Amino acid sequence: MEAERKFRFSDIGQLLKNSVKAIFEGEFLLRLKIGRWFVHIVFVFLVIALTIWISLLIDNTLTKVERGKTVIAEQESVIAMRTYELSSLTRRSAAEKNLKEMGSKLAEPTHPAIVLK
Repeated sequence: MEAERKFRFSDIGQLLKNSVKAIFEGEFLLRLKIGRWFVHIVFVFLVIALTIWISLLIDNTLTKVERGKTVIAEQESVIAMRTYELSSLTRRSAAEKNLKEMGSKLAEPTHPAIVLK
C-alpha cells in the first residue's frame, strides 16, 4: 500500500525540510550519493569564485581607464585654450597693445627701413 501512495504537495515541504537539515548537518552530498565527486564540486566552486574575482578586477581596471580618459580630455581642452591664448599674445596688434600698456615708446615703423650700401 505504501508503494501505491500518490505524490502530494505537502511532500515538497517535507523534502525541503529534510534537505535543509541535511545541508546544515553536512550530509547533503552523502544523501545524494555523490560524495566521491566532492573534490570536483569544490574545484568547480573555486574556479567559479576565481572567475568572479578576476571579472571584478577587470571591471575596476576599466573604470580607472574611463576616469583617465575623462582627465585626458579635460587636459586636452585646457592645453588647447592655453595654446590659443599664447598664439593671440604673439600677434602684432596684441604685442603693440601690451607695449603701450607697459609704457614703452616702441611703435610700428612709419617709414621704410634705410638700406646701407
